[in-house]
Amino acid sequence: MKIRVGVFFGGQSVEHEVSVISGIQALNSIDRDVYEPIPIYISRESQMFVGADVGDISSYKNIKELLSKSQRILLCNTGNKVEMLRHPPKRFSSNFLGSLDIAFPVVHGTNVEDGSLQGYFRSIPIPFVGCDCLASACCMDKYMMKAILKDNDIPVLDCVQFDSSQYAQDDGKLIPSIMEKIGFPCIVKPTDLGSSVGIKKAKDPESLAEAIDYALQFSQRALVERAVTNLREINCAVLGDYENARASECEEPIGTDEILSYENKYGGGSKGMAGTQRKLPADITPEQREKIRDLAVKAFKSLNCNGVVRIDFLMEGSTGEIWLNEINTIPGSLSFYLWEPVGLKYPKLLDEMIKLGLKREREKANLSFSIDTSILANANIGIKGGSKGFVKR
Repeated sequence: MKIRVGVFFGGQSVEHEVSVISGIQALNSIDRDVYEPIPIYISRESQMFVGADVGDISSYKNIKELLSKSQRILLCNTGNKVEMLRHPPKRFSSNFLGSLDIAFPVVHGTNVEDGSLQGYFRSIPIPFVGCDCLASACCMDKYMMKAILKDNDIPVLDCVQFDSSQYAQDDGKLIPSIMEKIGFPCIVKPTDLGSSVGIKKAKDPESLAEAIDYALQFSQRALVERAVTNLREINCAVLGDYENARASECEEPIGTDEILSYENKYGGGSKGMAGTQRKLPADITPEQREKIRDLAVKAFKSLNCNGVVRIDFLMEGSTGEIWLNEINTIPGSLSFYLWEPVGLKYPKLLDEMIKLGLKREREKANLSFSIDTSILANANIGIKGGSKGFVKR
């Protein structure tokens, strides 16, 4: 019997469209001799839909029309499996639309990639592919990620973080403080977004204020770090889990401006991240290649990642100094193009990712999530309230 894989894409995120492309790319590449993939579209309103056209990229030219002929579903755990149920239900017919063995989220950005969707899968529960809740959340939060990586001796750029409230109530000290600690030129970015959304470079106090205003349009928190001169971006993917992980080939994306923008990354249209202009393999020395690949695997394990992630590095072109920039827990196109040069084709990559998700579920089944106590048997919270209603831990 084939393993039924729910491929989830879309979601309430600024990276919604890219997720649709990445999700349908994966859907079309899964080995159908082993798996039965079911496309599940998550609308911008966080509603899930299935249907004959949900897996057809051309249908997304008119999403309103697509949804009108697709079926909204809810997921329900019946004890032995997770079922897809019609919503709203019909009174006099079956509302069962099939079951799922594992979820494969191919989503990008806040509200989905940041641990939110993973937490939902945990709560149902259903096995799922990729990073778990904590790793997803930590990697999405650039400040938290930097703190963990620093603690594991992985080079990252120092930064200053602040939130929208601090900035709104600022008495004129924030920008001078950033100038003192970071200097110019510097990069301003939302703390918890990806795909270069909300990022600007600042060269003076005026452009710094403009960049901060821009970043805070997309997130409640932003950070500022120095801009690397003679910048080269080198990316590398990692596949595995906490026990075994290996690195892909390295690439150097080619942008049309100083920061690799959203348009640079996804200008390939239906090819997603795979359509980006790049040097593959990157034009770096064998020593630089191995250093980046070693750092990538070390970072992957430090954050307890799972499945495939893409790790983006910054390199100073003159000195060769390297810093880890960010970790994409569900990278665009799942970075399949980085694995092909090292002999791993996309269907096999997806197969390994699914197996890693099922392995984690088997290991989770060996853990205990309850203990025997007499707390409820002896509980008395007091019908009329009072101090007995408060539990001390």
